[in-house]
Amino acid sequence: MTGATALTLRVAGADAPVRLTPRRLIVAGYTGRDEAVVRAHIEELAAAGIPPPPTVPTFYPLDPALVTTAYEVAVTGTNTSGEVEPVLIRAAGRWYLGVGSDHTDRDLERVDIAGAKATCPKPVGGEVVALPDGPDSLDWDGIAAASEVDAVPYQAGRLSALRTPGDLWRRAVAATGDPGGDLVLFGGTLPLLDGHFVPGRTWWLRLDLPDGRRLTHTYTTSDRHTTSDRS
Repeated sequence: MTGATALTLRVAGADAPVRLTPRRLIVAGYTGRDEAVVRAHIEELAAAGIPPPPTVPTFYPLDPALVTTAYEVAVTGTNTSGEVEPVLIRAAGRWYLGVGSDHTDRDLERVDIAGAKATCPKPVGGEVVALPDGPDSLDWDGIAAASEVDAVPYQAGRLSALRTPGDLWRRAVAATGDPGGDLVLFGGTLPLLDGHFVPGRTWWLRLDLPDGRRLTHTYTTSDRHTTSDRS
């Protein structure tokens, strides 16, 4: 794994910046609370040629250098797509909630899920919410999530459909360990509105908290080879 780039985040409602240099990036999959819904999602993916996971939930340790707050990210190929996810962030021993996208190569995913995730950047929004009492500080079930691709609604629902952050964090530590330091944990996602991946160009992500705060991020994708040719 390569060294992560230091990122500067902003805390909603505060002036102090958060310096983040993640030593670890973990992307969690199949994190739904309802086992029947998870099974249906696995079958949905199987219909698209994606193999079932070895465990539920599943944790994919990836290169922390993939985490980015950029508004444009480079990908390879035409069949990649993102999705809205809550993102747990630990920086300097303190916890935060952000919004991000587990952008993935959908062609490669049919044969190598971890590889498909590892080949794409992991965009996160530059603004976060502080969790002063740890991962379970917020009213998780009251948070609404949504995404759009090229201005078309793509996902919508509540995080009550997903495992709570405290539960997910404990499972992640049991599965992958915790060497300490800064880290980023993607917490899973909601079903797609029409059940089909869309390889769009512009992605808009949103988390609406019960107290009225909102976390958003918008990013566009560009072809990695075309970008390299221009430079």
